[in-house]
Amino acid sequence: MRDNLSQESLHQLAARWSTSPEPGHRFKIYRDTSDFFRIEYGDIVILNDTPYLIRHNAKEGRFGLDDEVKFWVKRAIDLMSGESKIIKLVFYESFVARICDIEFECFRSPKKEARILNMIGNHPNFMHGFSVRDDQGNIVRILDLIYGSTIAEHIHDLSTRIDHETYFFTYFPNILDNYIECVEAVRFLHERGEKHGDIRRDHILMDRETGRCRWIDFDYNFRHRENMYGYDLFGLGNVFMYIVGMGDVLIPNLKTTNPKVFDELCDDDTNIVFNNRVANLIKIYPYIPESLNRILMHFSKSTHVFYDNTMQLLDDLNEFKSIFSKREVE
Repeated sequence: MRDNLSQESLHQLAARWSTSPEPGHRFKIYRDTSDFFRIEYGDIVILNDTPYLIRHNAKEGRFGLDDEVKFWVKRAIDLMSGESKIIKLVFYESFVARICDIEFECFRSPKKEARILNMIGNHPNFMHGFSVRDDQGNIVRILDLIYGSTIAEHIHDLSTRIDHETYFFTYFPNILDNYIECVEAVRFLHERGEKHGDIRRDHILMDRETGRCRWIDFDYNFRHRENMYGYDLFGLGNVFMYIVGMGDVLIPNLKTTNPKVFDELCDDDTNIVFNNRVANLIKIYPYIPESLNRILMHFSKSTHVFYDNTMQLLDDLNEFKSIFSKREVE
């Protein structure tokens, strides 16, 4: 195939998506993706003899950083199949995360993400794709697009239209089912010696086609001697706090919107990771059952007992669900 990908054949393959180029236009072709900054809109990346037409760089959607460009993540068209893809090129970074006195060394690992993609196959609660090596041996991941919004966007949209009590008794049960599926999916990884590594609410996409929640972006890895899955568990707790609260309940906001409750809060009521967020949500929403709030408090600054594994969290979630479904709230 390599010898057949001439400029003329590439123009024919790309004609459906490219504007008419000027006479004599030649595509920039990359088989080595090491310098991902050079790869731009309209270029061709050839991986395993398949040409991909580069469209746009992906953008970071975390915490409002909608304009932060991720130059190593490209939207592209597979010119052989016509399918849209996400191409993740090799980018290494590392940082240290601290939760109380627990320190986690976090780093990007393309090899880990490639390994997980191969392991999960068509599991319905994960993004799908495969990895290939470019001409310099870089591990490139080629991912299927998932059409839908993040669970965070879905909940934020609800918060603009309804009050929390309506949300909690009408919409939360279904969201809880989806969240439990997500925890089950993380357990699937842990039971096979793998971690997600970057569990966040914007890394759960609600697939419009299947209606399932799906994890994306698992190229982060982390090291910690005490519990190799601890960082994932803290991430699951943060996501759960968000979906129970119909968003983050921020202490600075309470000072102006609900000063009486603000005055009753103490340091032990806050999130163990993000100290400006309320974990003890029953103080804000008294109709929340105690059995649910106890789960939240495992991720508060007051806790002395952490979840050691996803099964412990799932047991508590399912116990609460069995009560909540019957409305036998405490």
